[in-house]
Amino acid sequence: MKNIGDFPLVNEAYSEIFTDTKPSRVCVGVAELPKGALLEIEAIAVID
Repeated sequence: MKNIGDFPLVNEAYSEIFTDTKPSRVCVGVAELPKGALLEIEAIAVID
């Protein structure tokens, strides 16, 4: 996350999307992201 001050907004969106079981996550503040991105999201999906 380029601006760690945006964490409350990201956390609110996370809570709206994942209402019951919330997956693990990590939030790291960084100085720059590729292509001017403000946020990078990494995910691991499991298909049963």
